[in-house]
Amino acid sequence: MLDKALTQKITDFVRQRPRTVQEIAFLIERNWRTAESYIERISTETGLLATRTFREGTRGALKVVYWNALEPGKGSAYQERLLQRITLAARKEDFSPFDIYQFVQAEKREAFVERHESPRHPKINYDTLLPTAQHQVLLFSGNLSWLEQGHDRVKMLEGLAKRRVSIKILTRIDTISRKNVETALAINTRAGWDAIEIRHCEQPLRAALVDDSIVTIKEVLSPVKDRELKERKYLFYIIHDDEWVRWVQKVFWHLWAQSVDAPTRIGALATLKQANK
Repeated sequence: MLDKALTQKITDFVRQRPRTVQEIAFLIERNWRTAESYIERISTETGLLATRTFREGTRGALKVVYWNALEPGKGSAYQERLLQRITLAARKEDFSPFDIYQFVQAEKREAFVERHESPRHPKINYDTLLPTAQHQVLLFSGNLSWLEQGHDRVKMLEGLAKRRVSIKILTRIDTISRKNVETALAINTRAGWDAIEIRHCEQPLRAALVDDSIVTIKEVLSPVKDRELKERKYLFYIIHDDEWVRWVQKVFWHLWAQSVDAPTRIGALATLKQANK
């Protein structure tokens, strides 16, 4: 059984240097398949581990497990600076995703300007993008208001859950967003497993990561902030550069580890009482 102590033992072992699945199996005294399932679970639930298969498709294929967490001093100077700014920001107005987009190789990025918040382009519309997921969706959200946009997005998330796709969401959990959070978590009961996990986090990104292949980020340009604008504009950035997809994943897990889980947050909100009039 994979408990907290065993998870710590495995992550400490891999943090020292990359390991093969067989080495981990020997460490925890389990068979190869059990060790692999534990690695996949740790990767899905914490993002601390990742795997890479060498010579895939051959008899000599080798799966290596490596440490995948963001650590100070390990990234480039601009990635360090971007992480610091994202960590300190609380609202979408506090950070421009273009500051990430500008560093991505030209052939591995796209950007669109829209007048409407729900875009039609299939790569950035959640109604068409999220259903393409095969194993995991990571979402940076403001207050889960996107659940109320587009088609029946609750049904779409439920479809993902029933296909055993893991969905993790960072969002603000307060009296305003509580209803949307509870609506999303209720999907778990219908799906029969904890497919959706949500944690409270005030952060500036509005983004989706689908599997390990693509990141989409939304930016809102408002006349309230920039008086030169006559109307709201929505910028959508698409990134399919492996290096930057992995980096945004690490940013997600970095914030996730420091955030409060939804049940704890909702439990505290439930204690708020209406003052006597």
